[in-house]
Amino acid sequence: MSRNILIKPIISEKAELLSDKLQQYTFMVDRNANKIEIRKAVEKMYNVSVASVNTLVIPGKTKKRFTRAGVQTGRVSPYKKAIITLSDGETIDFFGDL
Repeated sequence: MSRNILIKPIISEKAELLSDKLQQYTFMVDRNANKIEIRKAVEKMYNVSVASVNTLVIPGKTKKRFTRAGVQTGRVSPYKKAIITLSDGETIDFFGDL
């Protein structure tokens, strides 16, 4: 694989609830990656079997910041998110030895 498909896991309150109840894990992935490439990357990196992959593109948002010099406007980059469902009895431990 020439490019890095899995960028980082998304650790949020909603993502933790999904992983505890439904064995679903959320990752930020490359914008050009498809479901087959994402499945292979997760299986290779974490040594688990993937049941399904759902993807969605989160659009970029405009942010404003009020400073002494005036209003500063910027934009948060859009990204692609993948929700991975694992087979029964499989888990991914992101925190390891903590």
